[in-house]
Amino acid sequence: MSGIEVVDPSPRWAEQFEEVATGLRAALAEVPTARVEHVGSTSVPGLAAKPVLDIDVIVAAEHVAAAVAALESVGHVHRGDLGVTGREAFHAPGPPRRNVYVCTAGTLHVRNHLAVRDVLRTRDDLRDAYAAVKRALAAEPGMDIDSYLAGKSAVLQQVLEASGRLAPEELDEIRRLNGG
Repeated sequence: MSGIEVVDPSPRWAEQFEEVATGLRAALAEVPTARVEHVGSTSVPGLAAKPVLDIDVIVAAEHVAAAVAALESVGHVHRGDLGVTGREAFHAPGPPRRNVYVCTAGTLHVRNHLAVRDVLRTRDDLRDAYAAVKRALAAEPGMDIDSYLAGKSAVLQQVLEASGRLAPEELDEIRRLNGG
């Protein structure tokens, strides 16, 4: 049995994001550049996904520390950058299950997330191809998260190329980061 769960899309994901984002925006009210973005597969209507929201809190570099402190003040546990420069990860309290990150505006990580989301929201063909890959990988016995991420790399490269937002060397860097 696989360790990766991919489920049918749910309209509830958008509602859950709005509920969580409302609280995050209130906590970040004193951080001038903060914006809260729903990213990842749950942000794309009609896309199968792991049932975990991905949320990027995007801030100017000079406001990262203030955003980290603001999230900690409402119960988020700071976990550091987990090896990704320009991104601070958090364990978020309570349901729904979610990954919350404070991200420096303009970084490759942020541009990658937004490009993938935006393309998949407008290109049903790529959304469906991505869903098929995710479901196939999740169905493989013994699938682990690193293999799952690497297995999605080729289709994500197609999505990123379709965005036209990243330079070839940035696409190569993302491919390396994803193990593809």
